[in-house]
Amino acid sequence: MTHNDKISRRQFLARSAKAGISVAAAAAAAKWLYESDVLNMLPKLSAVSGLKDYSVSPVAGQTMSIVSGSARSQTVRRAVELLGGITRFVRPGETVLLKPNIGFASPPRICATSHPDIISEIATLCYEQAKAKKVYITDNPINDSKSCFELSGISAAAAKCGAEIISPKANYFRPLTLPGGKLIKNWPFLYEPLKNVDKVIGIAVVKDHSRSGASMVMKNWYGLLGGGRSIFHTDINTIIVELAMLVKPTLVILDGTQVMISNGPTGGSSSDLKQTDIMIAGCDQVAVDSFGATLLNMKPADLPYLLKAQELKLGTTDYESLKPVYAKIEG
Repeated sequence: MTHNDKISRRQFLARSAKAGISVAAAAAAAKWLYESDVLNMLPKLSAVSGLKDYSVSPVAGQTMSIVSGSARSQTVRRAVELLGGITRFVRPGETVLLKPNIGFASPPRICATSHPDIISEIATLCYEQAKAKKVYITDNPINDSKSCFELSGISAAAAKCGAEIISPKANYFRPLTLPGGKLIKNWPFLYEPLKNVDKVIGIAVVKDHSRSGASMVMKNWYGLLGGGRSIFHTDINTIIVELAMLVKPTLVILDGTQVMISNGPTGGSSSDLKQTDIMIAGCDQVAVDSFGATLLNMKPADLPYLLKAQELKLGTTDYESLKPVYAKIEG
C-alpha cells in the first residue's frame, strides 16, 4: 500500500459514517417511493368497506389458554390443543393467513418480531392436522419487507413448512373504510392477502411500546395499514381499537416467552428482555392482551385501548371470567 492509499482511522470512520447515512437515506427513499406507489395506485382500485368475520363459534371453557414453558413450538402446540385443537379453527381444504409482527429487520433473539418457531409450528398444524389447502404469511413492515422476512427467520420458517409469504405490493392495497370508524376512512389497507382466505390467525409478541404502552395482539393489526400510517401515532389508542373492530380473527397467539420490558417496540439488547416462559392463545383478543399486560407489570386499566375495546364489547379485560385453561410444559 502506498502512502496515498493509507487513510487515518478518523478518515475511515468519517467515510463509514457517510456510507451509513447513504444506506439509511437510500432505504428511507425506497420506503417513501413504495408508499408513494401505494397512494398513487389507490384511485385505480375499488374501495372496500370493512372485512369479513373470520372468527369461529365460541365454546365454553375453550376461549383462552395459558401455557408455561421455554420451548415455543411445544407451548404453542399445547396452547392450541387446550382450545380444542387446530381442527376446531381450520377445516380441510381451507386457506389460512398468518399475520405475525415482522415490522423490523431484526433477528429472533431481539424478540422485536414474531418468532419463527411459532410460525412453523402453527403452519405445520394447519397442514398436517387440519389438512389446510394453503397457509399464507403476510405483513407490511416498517423496514424493507424482504430484509424483515429474512432476518426475522420467517422466510426460512415458511420454506420449511410449505407456507407462502405474501410480500406487500402497491396493487395489494385497497382504500378501506371501517363503518363507523373515526380514523380508518378510505385508508390504504393490505387487503389482497385477506380477500380470499378462510381463516386468519394473529401471532404477536409481548413488547413495551413508547406510544401505546404495550404492543401485543391488537396492535399487531397495525401492520396491515399502508400509507403514512405513523400519523395515527397521535391517536394511538383509537387506531388500535378500530383495528380490533375491523379484524375479527379466527385465533390469536401471544408469545410471552421473552418479554420486551423496555425500549420497545424495537429493543436491541438482551437487557431489554425478561424471561417469563408464557404462551397465550385465545379467541378473545382483548382478554389475551389483558393477560399479556400483566407480563409487563401492567393492568388493563393502564392501557386505555383495552378499556375502550371492552366498552365496545369487542372482548373482556376480565380474562379470569373466561376460565382460562392453564398447563405447564416440563423441561
